[in-house]
Amino acid sequence: MRQFTLKQLRYFVVAGQLCSVTRASKQLYVSQPSISAAIQQIEEETGVQLFVRHHAQGLTLTPAGQQLLGRARQLLDEAERLEKFAATLGEEVRGELRLLAFPSFAPLFLPDLLHRFSQRYPAVRLFCDEMTQTDLFDCLADGSYELAFTYDLGVHSNMEFTPLYRFPPYAVVAKDHPLASHDSIRLEQLVRFPMVLLDWSLSREYFLSIFSHHGLTPTIAHRVKSMDMLRGLVANGLGFSLFNTPLTAFEPAGSRALKALALEDEAQALTAGMARSRTAQFSPGAEAIYSLAHELGKPSHEIFRTQSVC
Repeated sequence: MRQFTLKQLRYFVVAGQLCSVTRASKQLYVSQPSISAAIQQIEEETGVQLFVRHHAQGLTLTPAGQQLLGRARQLLDEAERLEKFAATLGEEVRGELRLLAFPSFAPLFLPDLLHRFSQRYPAVRLFCDEMTQTDLFDCLADGSYELAFTYDLGVHSNMEFTPLYRFPPYAVVAKDHPLASHDSIRLEQLVRFPMVLLDWSLSREYFLSIFSHHGLTPTIAHRVKSMDMLRGLVANGLGFSLFNTPLTAFEPAGSRALKALALEDEAQALTAGMARSRTAQFSPGAEAIYSLAHELGKPSHEIFRTQSVC
């Protein structure tokens, strides 16, 4: 069984980031032979070369080294969070916790998570607001909120994103729409009908890119700013739309039903998960809900439901 320690991985990561064993030694206050030995141990355990050594000119990561560096950094970050969370065990988690959620994702995941969290940590005062993607990242950056539940659209470089679910897009029509007899559909069939577009920044671009990727342009009959309006217009036969969260996450509008149609063409799935500022210091409450959300989530699990909603 291949084994190496977190300490060895840390030595490798710092040497890789600085492209030098000498500079890594100075930063870590560790001898150069110790860092070289750690790198050699990882190379022997993995069976791959991680660096190209240049005499008197430092190191260059190999392609395999670059891949391992990215995964090692993730692992070390997770280990640090685990250490902080473990330090709170046996102590009551309390204080205030401010969360954000993207509106279409919030009803799918947040109510159950917040209920479970409140039962487990009753001393924490929870505040959860909904915002669109741009505002959401701004609020994380300025420190007014600790954690956001959202999609991997336009994630800023100063944000860390942890995936929970994958949501492939699909078409939605009214139960009596001419396409409702289908269970799956091609984009070229959809564009013959008017579209109702969710006109949020980034969401708008994402849904339209699904068509443009295949050289198609839908006829947009209505642009809406809420899921309720989107659902209501579609249910009343005023156009099709694209969703990427399960229909069962929403109640139907009026007495009409919606029919979900799988897309037969290639279409990029969105990943939903948790975002946080890379520079933020997590409170014990944030660490606790982060761990609980990761426990409940299903990384890379794709969700799509084709049944009608009545």
